[in-house]
Amino acid sequence: MANVIFNRKTFEKDIGKIDDKMQNQIALFGTTLEKLDDKEIEIEIFPNRPDLLSYQGYKRGFLAFLGRKGSTGLKEYKIKKPLNDYKVIIDSSVKTIRPYTACAIIKNIKLDDDKIKELIDIQEKLHLTIGRKRKKLAIGIYPLEKITLPIKYEALEPDKIKFRPLESEKEMTGLQILQRHPTGRDYAHLLAGKEKFPIFIDSNNNILSMPPIINSHLTGKVSESTKDVFIECSGFDLEVLKKCLNILITTISDFGEKENSIEIFQMELEYKSDKKKIITPNLTPEKMKLNISNANKLLGLNLNEAQVKTNLEKMGYNYNIKNHEVTIPSWRTDILHEVDLIEDIAIGYGYNNFNPLIPEVSSTGKEDKNESTKRKISQILSGLNMLEVSNFYLTKKEDQYKKMNIPEKNSKFIEVINSKTEYNILRQNLSHYLLKNLSENVDSEYPQRIYETGVIFNEESNNIYESDSLAIAITPGNFTELKQIIDYLGNMLNLKLELKEPNENAIINNQHLIEGRIAEIYHEGKPIGFLGEVHPKILRLWKLKMPAALLEINLESLYEKLD
Repeated sequence: MANVIFNRKTFEKDIGKIDDKMQNQIALFGTTLEKLDDKEIEIEIFPNRPDLLSYQGYKRGFLAFLGRKGSTGLKEYKIKKPLNDYKVIIDSSVKTIRPYTACAIIKNIKLDDDKIKELIDIQEKLHLTIGRKRKKLAIGIYPLEKITLPIKYEALEPDKIKFRPLESEKEMTGLQILQRHPTGRDYAHLLAGKEKFPIFIDSNNNILSMPPIINSHLTGKVSESTKDVFIECSGFDLEVLKKCLNILITTISDFGEKENSIEIFQMELEYKSDKKKIITPNLTPEKMKLNISNANKLLGLNLNEAQVKTNLEKMGYNYNIKNHEVTIPSWRTDILHEVDLIEDIAIGYGYNNFNPLIPEVSSTGKEDKNESTKRKISQILSGLNMLEVSNFYLTKKEDQYKKMNIPEKNSKFIEVINSKTEYNILRQNLSHYLLKNLSENVDSEYPQRIYETGVIFNEESNNIYESDSLAIAITPGNFTELKQIIDYLGNMLNLKLELKEPNENAIINNQHLIEGRIAEIYHEGKPIGFLGEVHPKILRLWKLKMPAALLEINLESLYEKLD
C-alpha cells in the first residue's frame, strides 16, 4: 500500500468538489480516502496500480472512471524517434551487477515547485512499490542541459568513482558515499559485496549517478529552470523497467498545459554484452481477447457488448466490439490475464450496482478433511515455535534447479506460456522456496524455523497433477533436530513414520543435501519424503550464513489415515 497526498484546491478545480458523492466515487474507484482537510486530500493506492501514484496519473484514471467527456478510453501520447546522439551504451561490466536500463528524453517541461515535488514523490513511490525499495529498480531524472550525449552505463571499482553526490558539500568516492552520505548508508546493502559499482556517465566523463544510490549534484539536480530531462530506470527486469518508464513519461507529459505540448523522445540502447539494440520508451499498447460470457459468468451479470465497451472505457481501455479485443495502456503493470480485465469491468460497472443473491440450494457446510489435516499439522508445528510461510505457486528455473544443484536439462518442468515475469514455471517442491525465504532473511534474528503446507505440481503423460506437500526448514539446524520434529509430528498424528538410508532407487534427489546426513521418510513401507542437512555448496548459492536442515513429505498418502 502507498498513500498519496494531493492539493485539495487543485483536485477540486480539475475534478470536482469533494462532497459525499465524490468521496463515495473515490472509494468505488478502488482507492480509499484516508484523510481530508482544508488543504490536502490523502488517498491510499493499492500496489497493483502504481500508475495512480502521481496526481497526473490519478486524475487521468479517475476522470475516465467518472465518465467525463473526452477522458474515457485509451489516452494516446505522441512519441518521437531518437535523434542522432540520443543513445545509451550499456557496457558488459554491468551484466552481473545491475544489467538493464530503460531511458527517455522529455522536452519543453514547465516546472514549478509543486511539479518538482510531485516528480520527486512519484519517483520515491515507484522506488518503494514496484522497485521494492530500489532493490528491483531505481530511477534517475537529470537536467539535459548539463549532460553531453551519448551516455554510457558501466561499472567501475569504487575507488575510481568520484563525484559530488546530491546535496553534498564535497566530492566522494563510491565507497565513501556508502559510508558517509545519509542516502548512501540507507541503501548501501544493495551494493554490498560488489567489486564494482554501476554508474551513468556522459561523453564529457561527468558522472550522472551511481544507481541505485544517488545522483550527482552537478548533473542530477532538477530545478525550476530545467526545461528538458533525461530519465533512466535501471534494474534486473527489463520489462518492469519499461513499464516504470512509461508511467513516468506519461505523468510528466501530463504536466503540459496543452495536450502534446511536451515532447517525448525515444533513445537507442546498445547492449554490448548481447550485441543488441533496443529502443525505449515504447508506448504501443498491448492487446488481449475478452470472452464476454466468461465476464458475465464470473460477475453474475448479463452485460451486452455495448455495456462492456462503456465499462472498459471508464477504466482507460479501448474495446473493439468486432473482434472482442481490449487495447491495454502501456503504463498498466497489473494486467496479466483476462480476469484482470473482468475485475476492471466490475469497477467500471460499480460494485454498488451489484444485487446480492441467495443461492437457490440448501446445504450444510463442512470443513474439507484435507484442510482439517493441514490445520492440525500447522497447530502442532506452531506449538514447536515454528513460523508458517506461504509462497507463490509460480517459481523461477534458477531457484528450483540451479540453486538446488539439479540439472535443468534432465527435469520435466511445467512452463507458463507468455509469462509476464521471470516466475514462469509451476513449483515442483516447497524445499527451494523455504531456502529462498531463509536467504531473504539472513540478517534477521536466529534461529529461524519455518514450514509450509501447500500445493506442488508434476506432469505425467501430458497431464498436470496437483498434490499437497509439507516442507520444514531450520537454520541453524541439523539432521538430529529434524528427526526429533518428524518423530514428534508422527506421534501427535498417530502415524508410524520411519527413517531409512536412501538406496539407488530413492525418490529424492540428494544433490542439494550432505551425503551421510540424509534419510528417506517411510510410511507403511512406502517412501513419502526426505530429510537432511543442506550441502555447503547450496548454502553458498543461496548466500546463507548458517547451516540448515530441510524436510519435505507428500501429504496425499497420509490423508486417508488421518480421516
